Formats: sequence, structure tokens, C-alpha cells
Amino acid sequence: MALTGVLKLAILAVSLAASAPAFAEEAAPRLSDSEFARAKQIYFDRCAGCHGTLRKGATGPNLEPEKTRVIPVESLAIVLAEGTAGGMPPWKGILSNEEMELVSRYLHLDPPLPPEWSMDQVRESWKLVVPVDKRPKSPPKRNWQNYFGVIQRDVGKVSVIDGDTKEVLSTLDTGFAVHILRTSASGRYMYSIGRDGKATMIDLWMDPPGIAAEIKTGIDARSIDTSKYKGELGDFTDTYAVVGNYWPPHYVIMKGDTLEPLKIVSTRGYTYDTNEFHPEPRVASIVSSHNAPEFVLNIKETGVVLLVDYSKLDAGTVTETKINAERFLHDGGWDSTKRYFLVAANMRNKVAAIDTLERKLAALIETGNKPHPGRGANWTDPEYGPVWATPHMGEPMVAVIGTDPEGHPEHAWKVVRKIPVAGNGLFIKTHPKSDNIWVDNILSKDAEVAQTLTVISKSDIGAEPINLRLSDWGKLVHMEYNRAGDEVWVSVWERRAR
Repeated sequence: MALTGVLKLAILAVSLAASAPAFAEEAAPRLSDSEFARAKQIYFDRCAGCHGTLRKGATGPNLEPEKTRVIPVESLAIVLAEGTAGGMPPWKGILSNEEMELVSRYLHLDPPLPPEWSMDQVRESWKLVVPVDKRPKSPPKRNWQNYFGVIQRDVGKVSVIDGDTKEVLSTLDTGFAVHILRTSASGRYMYSIGRDGKATMIDLWMDPPGIAAEIKTGIDARSIDTSKYKGELGDFTDTYAVVGNYWPPHYVIMKGDTLEPLKIVSTRGYTYDTNEFHPEPRVASIVSSHNAPEFVLNIKETGVVLLVDYSKLDAGTVTETKINAERFLHDGGWDSTKRYFLVAANMRNKVAAIDTLERKLAALIETGNKPHPGRGANWTDPEYGPVWATPHMGEPMVAVIGTDPEGHPEHAWKVVRKIPVAGNGLFIKTHPKSDNIWVDNILSKDAEVAQTLTVISKSDIGAEPINLRLSDWGKLVHMEYNRAGDEVWVSVWERRAR
């Protein structure tokens, strides 16, 4: 049976990549209405983030019926259970065998068109739990700026933990599969966004921290941020919040202190290179510019970066500047000056550097196989000056990019170092007060390597990195420093019983 599974995995890998089918096309299976609804929800929750709501592919391969029907249902179920070398995690232990078989049958059917969401639907979902005038007027008598938000993805909760005392202060229902947490410019509010499109605003001054507002902007989302600009054009810090949706493909701008929805803007349009219309250009990462009253939105499928000017939103107007970058845009972060935003086009093996001051593409940098930086990491290299770095999903390597076109022009927007690490990974983290650079190896097919972190020294950058195993609990990922920079918190995925 194990041999059969290996053979089927190999056949599937070939058939998804090749034009000629490996099997005769199977007849579409029958699903009852309840089975179809359940399979669709599992797909939206677990699979759409990489393969697309319409199954056209992006980070993951295209899963439209002409691709999937040539693969037997039982073979698809094996792939779901075991994962792939391309980065899909194994779903065994997370989904039941019956659920994996159900999703495999669903993948043989034509993808359903999910519903659109109008402003009426978004507004109907909005809940102002605690009005602004009813919230605390002063911070708690704790070091609240060292609170940690910890995502419990599959149970739809976020816990707020006191980083000094290690007490769990509150555990809040935030929606399914929270993807990220972002803090407001002031640090008082923590915003979560789930893959179910639900945004939640957590007030850290409440005792205990609690939900102040929530809203559902669609059925699939992954990024949220608040306005950060303060300058000649006004003070917009935390005036607005924005959520970018995977489905419907749009973004929603809200009031920063209440999440009241103000504006919905579609992102449907044409690919930057071939000018083909794309029905599902999803909003990937979002950051807020410090150089203009603008949000920076990365549109995955079309390869376009939007600079969304919110300075005239009081009059109901937003304007967009479109910067052609590269497909398929994913995660990214600021350089040390917060002038340049670096975002991975991971399926093109490149990083785009966006100049938010001159509002143009500064460079496209080829890094390695499927860069995935999270926010990336900044430090000053002893030889190359200010740099930014990304790990890769497709190979065990950290690419280090020069980011100082004024002080070190000969190294700017070039990969100046390629540092080998133990395994393929997703995130990198450092802190201005720490000499350590932490990289996860979570995508390694070696289970023991996936349970390690690689630690690189800034001061001895050429030395052999340290491969650190913290426990045998499970895979390690999502490193976060405390405020002082002398402690690192690490999340454990697929935790085993102790």
C-alpha cells in the first residue's frame, strides 16, 4: 500500500505539470447538496489561499477539472494526506480521511462561483462591540506594549499573553483561520484578519483585553493594516483601516477606531504583462505608507502594486496609482528606512522593490526558488551595509539583498549573500538589539529538520549557522521577539502529545 501511494504521488506530480494526462478522464462524481456544501467550505478554508477560489492556481498549481479529472480520487486523497515537495503541508491529522476523500471528489467538479459581497452585506456584518467613548481612557497597569497576540488558527481564537509575566490574559473568538495580527500605529489596538474574511479589533487597554469591533468583509481574506501617515498632508495615524480580500477580489476601507465600512473597491483587472483579464486578482499583503497618505496593496494574480490614496476619503474618493511589478505577489516588508517596500513574487522567483517616495518600481531582484519573506528582516551587514533578507519555500537558502542605493549604490537591489540553511522555510526574524537572525525550516520533508530553527549571527555573518532544536513537540515557525529584543517566542505546529 505504501508503494502504491508513492507511485500515485509521482504520477500526480507529472500529470499536473505535463500537458498529456496520465489517466483517462474520470466521470465527475456525484455529491449530495450537503456533501457539496461541506466540501466547498473545506476548500475555501484550507485550499483557496494557495490554489485560488476559482482553482486557477497561484502559489499552488491550477486545480481546474481539466487538470484534476485525469487523477483518480484516491490518488488526490493520498496527495492531500502526504503533502507535496512544492510546499503543500500534509493534511493527515488535520482533515479526516473522509474529509480528504470528499475534497478529492469535489476537485473533479466544476468550481462553483462564490457570491459577491455588496456594501449592504458588509455593513450588516459590522458589530461595534464597545463604542469609543466607553473604552478605557488610560492604559492598564502592566507593560501592555509587551503583550503577545497568539493565533490558534484552527479553533478560530486569538490569545493575548503578557510577555513579562507569561499570563494568558484573554482568549477571544476572532473567526476561522486568522492569518495575521497587526497593531495600530499607537500600539493600543490589535487587528486580526481571518481566512473567513472576518476582521476583529482587540483593545489592549481593556482589562482583560477584549474585542472592541468586528466585521466580515467577504468570504476569504488574508491582510489588514491601519493608516500610518503623519506629515504635511495631515495626521492620518489610525484614521482608517483596510482589509484586502481573496474573495470577492476587492478591498474594504473602514474607520480605524470602529471598523465601520466606508468604501469597497474592486481589484479585478488585467495582468501587467500579457494584458489578459483576470476574474480573481486577489489582494495579498498590505502595508501602510509612511511617505504619503496611501495604502500599499499587492495584487497577486495581475502583478500590480496599488498605491491607494485615502486623503480624500471624507468626500468618498480614493485614487489609485498602479505600479507594474511581477506575478504572483505575496508577502513583503519594509527596508530599514521605510521608504522601500520589498515584496515577493514567489512563483517568479523574484522580489520587487517599490519606492513609495518616488512611487515607482525601484528594481526586480531574482533571489531563489519561491521567496517567502513574511515581513523579511533588516540589519546592517559588515560588508554591504543595510540589507533585507528572505527565506525560500523552494530551497534551503536565505537571500540577502542590499537596500542602500545612496550609501552603497554598487550593492543596492542585488543579492549580496546566499546563506544556506537547514531546510526550506517561511519566515525570518531579527531585532535591532539582537545579534541573532532566526529562520524556520518548516517546509523540510525531513521531520526532524522541520522541528529546528536556523540561527545566523549578524556580527559573524560568514560563520556556519547554528541549527537549533528546541523540542520534539512538532514543527517550529513564526518567531517573534519581545519588545526588549532579548527573548524570542516560537509557535509550534502539529504539536505532538508530550
